[in-house]
Amino acid sequence: MTNLSPVSAATSTDLAAQISHFALDKKAERILSIEVRDLTSITDYFVICSADTDIQVKAITDSIRKNTDHKPIRIEGYEHLNWVLLDYIDVVVHIFRTTERNYYNIEKLWADAPTTEYTDDNFTTADSRAG
Repeated sequence: MTNLSPVSAATSTDLAAQISHFALDKKAERILSIEVRDLTSITDYFVICSADTDIQVKAITDSIRKNTDHKPIRIEGYEHLNWVLLDYIDVVVHIFRTTERNYYNIEKLWADAPTTEYTDDNFTTADSRAG
């Protein structure tokens, strides 16, 4: 059964991690989970990733949608595959083509937020406020 209601803080943390791993499984690049709950009321987390081709953006998007227990309340950009947004209320996912991500650089807007980067080997937590 899919869930359309906001998720708890613990669950939103788990959902952001789960989404990041699904993106990683489809070879997404520069996967960041940014915790913004203390900076905005919009959402708890942004998950941002990118890919070089439309086909890969579609594969990442489809994998996330298929494998999460929650259903996004809104999907934008799927018809163009340059910047796809999946809104899970407490987790908002941005899947970019690499050129669009470099242009918009939205992670810079949240530079004060704790960030987790997911890589092939593991993931590391980097608190950008500490530096």
